[in-house]
Amino acid sequence: MKISIRLENDNDFKNVENMTREAFWDLYKSGCEEHLIVHKIRTTNSFIKELDFVACDKEKIVGNIIYSKAKVINDNNEEFEVLCMGPLSVLPSYQSQGIGTLLMKHSIQAAKTLGYNAVVIFGNPNYYHRFGFENAKRYNIQTSQGDNFEAFMALELYEGSLEGISGRFYPDPVFEIDKNELTIFDKQFPYKEKYFSDTLL
Repeated sequence: MKISIRLENDNDFKNVENMTREAFWDLYKSGCEEHLIVHKIRTTNSFIKELDFVACDKEKIVGNIIYSKAKVINDNNEEFEVLCMGPLSVLPSYQSQGIGTLLMKHSIQAAKTLGYNAVVIFGNPNYYHRFGFENAKRYNIQTSQGDNFEAFMALELYEGSLEGISGRFYPDPVFEIDKNELTIFDKQFPYKEKYFSDTLL
């Protein structure tokens, strides 16, 4: 299997959204919302088209990584632009084969080339530490609520690029999903059974 990576184009959108839905379905909660997040990110000013990559097995799209602009605001109300990565999606039948790693390494290098300074994410520390991500607390960066925890991480894209940048992290509001909007959007896709009950969430 030879995996190639290229930029996503307009013709890929629905295919990528369906692939993302398959990747995240019932993974953390009943159904998923990541496919709607991907759909909405592309409509915002924070979307970075040059960092929206797909992984392909021949012509088949099997993975996607997408980035958006975010900001860190310090106590003096000064704003600093950083990147927010995600969702990162790989089709279930292609997972654990290094495709996510390929997308991460390729996009991080591209972000460096484009001159961005840092990436801030929420994710699995055991996975993202391998790419150099560290607890954001090290850089005195907190969530928008002022919290810190292991799954909240930052990556300097070059040495010292987060020096002088501290405060609270604010991703684009696109990550705040309305349940009714999600229900309507999900009707565009094939029916899938939910294994978790919404009443338990």
